[in-house]
Amino acid sequence: MALAPRLELRQGQSLVLTPQLQQAIKLLQLSNMELSAYVENELERNPLLEKVDENETSDARGQESDNSENTGVEANADTGENELKFAETDNGSVAEDILDTDFNNVYSDESRAETIERQAQPAPTTSEWSTMKSPGSSGGNSSGDFSFESTLSHDITLADHLVQQLNMTFHDPARRMIGLHLIDMVDEAGYLTGKLENVAERLGTRLESVEATLKEMQRFDPCGIMARNLAECLALQLAEKDRLDPAMQALLDNIELLAKHDLTTLKQLCGIDAEDLRDMITEIKSLNPKPGLVFGSIVVHPVVPDVFVRQAPDGGWHVELNSGTLPKVLVNNVYYTKVSKTAIASEDKEYLSQCFADANWLVKSLDQRARTILKVSREIVRQQDAFFVYGVEHLRPLNLKTIADAISMHESTVSRVTSNKYMATSRGVFELKYFFTSAIASALGGDAHSAEAVRHRIKALISDETVKSVLSDDKIVECLRDSGIDIARRTVAKYREAMKIPSSVQRRRIKKSQLNSDF
Repeated sequence: MALAPRLELRQGQSLVLTPQLQQAIKLLQLSNMELSAYVENELERNPLLEKVDENETSDARGQESDNSENTGVEANADTGENELKFAETDNGSVAEDILDTDFNNVYSDESRAETIERQAQPAPTTSEWSTMKSPGSSGGNSSGDFSFESTLSHDITLADHLVQQLNMTFHDPARRMIGLHLIDMVDEAGYLTGKLENVAERLGTRLESVEATLKEMQRFDPCGIMARNLAECLALQLAEKDRLDPAMQALLDNIELLAKHDLTTLKQLCGIDAEDLRDMITEIKSLNPKPGLVFGSIVVHPVVPDVFVRQAPDGGWHVELNSGTLPKVLVNNVYYTKVSKTAIASEDKEYLSQCFADANWLVKSLDQRARTILKVSREIVRQQDAFFVYGVEHLRPLNLKTIADAISMHESTVSRVTSNKYMATSRGVFELKYFFTSAIASALGGDAHSAEAVRHRIKALISDETVKSVLSDDKIVECLRDSGIDIARRTVAKYREAMKIPSSVQRRRIKKSQLNSDF
């Protein structure tokens, strides 16, 4: 067969993810905080995007076209209406007016006479502004310059506190260098992470020098700082109180038995009676297991729900989006028209066209994201209606395919929508994925049970235990089967461990210790 070049015409189909489609998919799985950060970045990058001020009023709708370039227009280039689509509620698509600041309400607490007097006063000139001082700056800066940064303050961190003590304790530069590396290894709870051998190798010094430096720094304030484990942290605090005797040291060496409430073994290892053991445990409980937290910890942001669910007057459920989490942005068509007329170079025109297309696509993607979240949330509420009425015991088994088929979407889309999204209900705030649970067969041949409902049932059975009626995993299986739940023992053990519930032996020890003594 001869080889020769030739031309062929073929026709085929392929699915290509355009950058705009990739952006829309990315927006679906972002949380409200991540979405806000993403939109802020787009606002800085794209000059045709504008952010709507929360304090604006509806007066902007009647503004003339010569003032509209400062407020922007609707992102929907097809209609050109002065509206901004935020989200969809039960009544369909919601459009909010572009708002303008009401300066008459800025001083809402002053009287009418005070308002007239304030408005009658002339505004200070530039020279007068430059010579004005803050109320507390009369004795500090003779030049009259006011620095806002000088009024700011910050809380001292644990690392700063340790560095100050390091500089006062060690005068040898080598010891200070070792101490600084050790401080960098301290976590927010005050514990030393990492290995000392790595510090010695990195600094090219002996391990004995690192250990001696650490031993000296473990005397720093707060007491118990820079320990390598819980037992060492408690030992440092007890040594400071001169209470670290051999019996207490034996208790700390076997502190895992205290967590298991194996008090009989502890008494034998420490060589003490029950009363002494009770006093020792009481003293240990008075210590601080995380001394570094006195300097604060990482700020935990509260969960902001994306969807609100409220009971309607007709007995149904009213589902609406949290408008506070929806970015309020629009496209300034007037500014785009004005700038595009002055653009001469082809690169400038191409840049403006790209920015205009990106801005429109972003607003449409945000609107579609809001609609999709609302559609999925409504179907979840419809599927889990019994949960909202009766509680977690009536949570139904649910998977992504059921929701996807009901709203004519792909499972991957539903999966992205339910990631990092939260729903506020009368029973609390839940992640959307909370409502998707696996099914456990019914022992009586009825409807399957939700895995979350079974976990709740197991927790309820264990919470009702007494010291004489502690349930083993086998006994829990029997109780569940009597209730119509067909479940294996290993599944019960898996659910119990996931809820951090100890075994029946440990629970019996805990209840006995609580019954015999007030630990």
